[in-house]
Amino acid sequence: MSGRINLLAPEIRANPYPFYARMRREAPVSQVDPGGLWAVTRYEDVLHVLKHPQLFSSEGFRQAYRPGWISNYPLADSVLVMDPPRHTRLRALVNRAFGASVLTRIEPRVRELAARIVAALPEGREVDFVEAWSVPMPMGVLGELLGLSPALHPRLIRWAQHFAQFTSIGPDDPERQQAMRDTVDEARGHFQQVLDERRRHPGDDLMSDLLRAQVEGESLSDTELLGFMVLLLIGGLETTLHLLSHTALRLRLQPELMTRLREQPALVPRFVEEALRHEPPAHGVLRLTSEETELGGVRLPRGARLLLLMGAATRDEAYCEDPERFDPTRTAPQNLPFGHGIHFCLGSQLARLEARLSLEALIARFGRLSAGAEPLTWNSSLIVRGPARLPLVAHRD
Repeated sequence: MSGRINLLAPEIRANPYPFYARMRREAPVSQVDPGGLWAVTRYEDVLHVLKHPQLFSSEGFRQAYRPGWISNYPLADSVLVMDPPRHTRLRALVNRAFGASVLTRIEPRVRELAARIVAALPEGREVDFVEAWSVPMPMGVLGELLGLSPALHPRLIRWAQHFAQFTSIGPDDPERQQAMRDTVDEARGHFQQVLDERRRHPGDDLMSDLLRAQVEGESLSDTELLGFMVLLLIGGLETTLHLLSHTALRLRLQPELMTRLREQPALVPRFVEEALRHEPPAHGVLRLTSEETELGGVRLPRGARLLLLMGAATRDEAYCEDPERFDPTRTAPQNLPFGHGIHFCLGSQLARLEARLSLEALIARFGRLSAGAEPLTWNSSLIVRGPARLPLVAHRD
């Protein structure tokens, strides 16, 4: 390949997969713009990196969230950028409050929320499905988990969408840097108030559970709790809403699939798995080499910044047969979109639950989705990929 690919170029954001295929063939580990990150595109190389955290560090990438222009971005203190043993301790504490019991407790409320969201969708009239369908579900679930007032929901979505752009802010962009500092200060201030309130008045919510969680006499610090809340905001909101948008877009692109799901509702869970593989919302994962190493035939120096392109790896022929085809009957495990190993996504089952119940509610009321008159636009992030605006018309027939 000649010249660096800019992953944020509009034509690549709209459809990156032909570029990913070319990269897998010609330059499976290569530098890309913006930032000169080393993009990793083949399944076997991505899996190798995820399986060897001692060589491909998460904690080493903390510097990406601590650039010189900001010192208090909470994600820099989250489990996302920790290696063992710090990661092991924090993951154990979070697991205590974020296990299977959470799903059991919240499922009835998720089902009710899905029904309300679909009931509010207009019939035969164009609407932005991101705003009307994709956002309300994870926003409502996140508010339920953290015990946050619905009045705060618009600010939460604004914070999440802004935080998702963090890695695209350059060193010579003072205006965007200041905007990010303002958002961080606003979010930290509010989340600290939530923590203080839960200490005074514990409730039946995830944050109260996290405050009570202990492993070998240790509790989570406020810094760790703030880091987890921002991680949950990005992981639990931004990625799930893109998953929902991708499922709606797929039903619009292949109308026969909506008919098939109505006739065979048992296929909905597999449809969700295939959507995760075909269009993984968590599109890029960051790592840093802790020593000089070789990957995909390329010699990487110590301190090389890697971007694992999950959207390229899950369309690798080594991952599944005929990867470009969307097949809701695939039965092979499709866990890679949620990561692998010690950083496997804690919220994977919750995201699947939200997507399944949302789809079940949608196909129960509507029989077809068509394109709206306004254009579809894509978000701008190296970490998550999905429509920023998805104009669709829902029809009963």
